[in-house]
Order: sequence, then structure tokens, then C-alpha cells
Amino acid sequence: MRGPKVEDVAGRVDEALRALDLSARVQPGDRVAVTAGSRGIANIAIATRATVEHVRSLGAEPFIVPAMGSHGGGTPEGQTALLATLGITEESCGCPIDARMDVVMLAESKLGFPVLYAAAAAEADHVVIVNRVKTHTRFAGAVESGLAKMAAIGLGKVEGAALYHQATFELGWMDVIDEVLPIVVDRGHVVAGVALVERGDEQTARVEAIPGEAIRDVEPQLLDDANRWMARLPFSDIDLLVIDEVGKNISGTGLDPTVVGRKDALHVADPHGDVRVRYIAARALTEETHGNAVGIGFAELCRSRVVREMDVAVTRLNALTAGNLPAAMVPVDYETDAEIIDVVLPLLGLRSPSEARVMWIRSTLDIEVVACSEALLEEARLRDDIHVLGDVWPLPLGSDGNLPDLLPLPG
Repeated sequence: MRGPKVEDVAGRVDEALRALDLSARVQPGDRVAVTAGSRGIANIAIATRATVEHVRSLGAEPFIVPAMGSHGGGTPEGQTALLATLGITEESCGCPIDARMDVVMLAESKLGFPVLYAAAAAEADHVVIVNRVKTHTRFAGAVESGLAKMAAIGLGKVEGAALYHQATFELGWMDVIDEVLPIVVDRGHVVAGVALVERGDEQTARVEAIPGEAIRDVEPQLLDDANRWMARLPFSDIDLLVIDEVGKNISGTGLDPTVVGRKDALHVADPHGDVRVRYIAARALTEETHGNAVGIGFAELCRSRVVREMDVAVTRLNALTAGNLPAAMVPVDYETDAEIIDVVLPLLGLRSPSEARVMWIRSTLDIEVVACSEALLEEARLRDDIHVLGDVWPLPLGSDGNLPDLLPLPG
């Protein structure tokens, strides 16, 4: 199900915030922190600027705080640079960015660990969380990736993010969120959240503004929409999935394990899922990921350029903070796409090369158009939900043994 489309994102953000009547709580002259994360979210720069402008319309003084845990190398400069790749700068949003990595302790949780919070946000009179709501790459629960996670983990900076991930593995995701979120909302002065929900073709499908104290109750409803509208691979049984680009702007794990059916394990398909991919080959890192290759461990193979472009220190820091060391492990690498294909085909057991079920996509965020091997063509033609764009064409390997980027399609 594709879902609706919000045509005027800025107008919808302002409309949703006006419905909250924040003027009853935000006074002229108050300093208001507006959060910004590290994901490549549709219209995120527009939504962030609209939030900043609404705050300013109340007579308050907005500023942006990066809420991305350890991303961007865990430094103020790295996080500011990462935001710039998303179109979020002091110039574009018309307000300062406070990217300090300092944290303060808001309270000692009942679960036995301190609740850490970005000092920049703690010093504000109010905080507005801006984020996309979607399924999480690892955690499962009533809330996953969204406002609650950003409030807790994102605004925890490196120290808080690492601590909460460790607590989650020990105590459970929802137990930690249900303990930390009310403390952050109350003592961290979270006045509201702006939630964005996307549909499968990366268009903004829904925008909602939520009072801070209602985030935990409302976000599960938005997650239901996100799950209904999310992109899905068109075929369930894939021998080789070739992915042009992986990176943090695409997913927290470089590629979305929910899309490829590997949320529970790096190299084993979810037995209860709809997708079974035997081998994943990653061709490149996105420019926006700045060398952070965390999640590359989901792939069995990659082009050697991925290894060369990988910032090992940044990738390891992200994996360590998330408590997910395997996500930073390097796949078997080859210089060319031709070598990767030649390696995989003999590994398919009784299937001959002509029977290989191969799919080629731009990224796990961009699967509106995919290329598939001839073995999938008959199934595609029988499906009402798939439009076959053309006849079979030879795999467009260049003289260097490499494929071009998928789009535009040959022919």
C-alpha cells in the first residue's frame, strides 16, 4: 500500500504545531532546542526549518541540537557536517546549531542506570523533537525508530546512546524506553514532537505534531502507518541482491534489514518474514555517510572500493555505541561486479546460472524500480502489482567488469 502524500510539508508542519497552541507554554524570549538527526528523511530540511520558523513565530529563540548519538564520528564538527549533507545548516534554517557533545544526568533510573541528556538541550527552556517514525533495524516494540528513540538515545549523545543500548540488551527495549522517556520529557523539557511518516517511494505521507507527554501513546499509531506504507522487495526468494549504495542516510544500518528480511540476524533470513535473501552484495557507500559503513556486516560481498572508502574509526565507534560489533565486520570484497557475480553463481546449489534469482536495486530506500534476472520475469508478468518496463536485456557490465548505477535503466 503506497499511502497518501503531503504536498506542502512546511505548511502541514506549521498547521500541526499551531493545533497544539504552544503559546500557552512557550513564552517570548524562551530558548527552544529543535532536534535534528542523521537519517536521510524525505523533506527533513523543510520540516526542520518550518519547525524553527513556528518556534520563532511564538517570540521564542530557536536553535538546533544534533540528536544522533555517536554518528558523525561523535564530534561536534562531524555531526554539524553530517547535518549539512542533509540540507540542515545555520544558514538554511536561520538559527544557530549547538553541536556540543556534553551530557548531563537528569536522574537515576529505577532500572539502575543514569539518564544522560545533551547539555545543549538541558539548557533550553523547551525542546521540540523532529524525526521520522518507522520500524527499527533491530528493536521491536510499540515504538521503534522515531520521536521516543531520538529523545532518549539520540539526545543521549555518545555516552547516553552507548549506555541505553547496553541497558536494552540486558533489560529489553520497551522496558528501557518506558523508563527513560518520561524522565526525558519531564526533566528534559520536551514540549512537543513533530513526526514524519513516509510511504514506500520516499514521499512524506503524514505529518503530526504531538505534545511531549503524549509521544509514547501516539507514536505506536504512526508506526502502524509506517509499517503499512513501507517499501518492500517485490519478490520473496532471492539468490543475490545487488545494492548500488548503502549508508547512514539510507538506514541506521546502511541498508534496512527489515526490507531485506534480516532484522534478527546478519546472514540468516528471518524465518517468520516474507523475504529470504541468500547473498547481499554492496557496490558503494553513499557520499552522505562520510565513510560510516556500519551495517556493512549484513552483506556477504562488496566491491573493494567500499573497503577503501570506509572510515574504520567512525564505523567502529558507531558499532560499539550500538552494541553491535558484527555490523562493522567487512564482507568478502572484489574489485569488480563481474567477480562478485562469478563467485556467487556456483554457490546456488542445484540452481543453474540461468535459474539464478538475482535482483538489483539502488538502495533499500529506493525500490520503486528494480532490475531482475530472467528467472523472475514470468512471475513478474503474472503479478498485478508489478509493471514490467521492458524486455530482457544483457547485464550491462562495462569493459572494466563493473555495472553502472541502476537508474536510468539501460534501453
